[in-house]
Amino acid sequence: MNHPELDMAALVARLEALRAELQAQSEAGREARETVMLDQTSVGRLSRMDALQGQAMAKAEEQRRQLAQQRITGALARIDRSEYGECIACGDWIDARRLERDPLVLKCIDCAE
Repeated sequence: MNHPELDMAALVARLEALRAELQAQSEAGREARETVMLDQTSVGRLSRMDALQGQAMAKAEEQRRQLAQQRITGALARIDRSEYGECIACGDWIDARRLERDPLVLKCIDCAE
């Protein structure tokens, strides 16, 4: 049984909206993650290093987005299995306020510590 204190339809809509937002951000940042080309008009190594650093930051952001999308998929799967809101460590209900703040949380506050 899913968490009895939560509106599952609203939660699914929230998770789907979050997933769509992450996908849009991923598409928008695609160019920043592409291979850095040497710009012959720029002066010295610093401009190349700045470009490489920007690319590395864009790749790290993409990895965080991918992880968040995996967590969203997991949350939706738990909803489908009627297991959403149960702590994966002890099986007790996660506090509804905690789930409303972060719908991707997997553990109750006691097990998360």
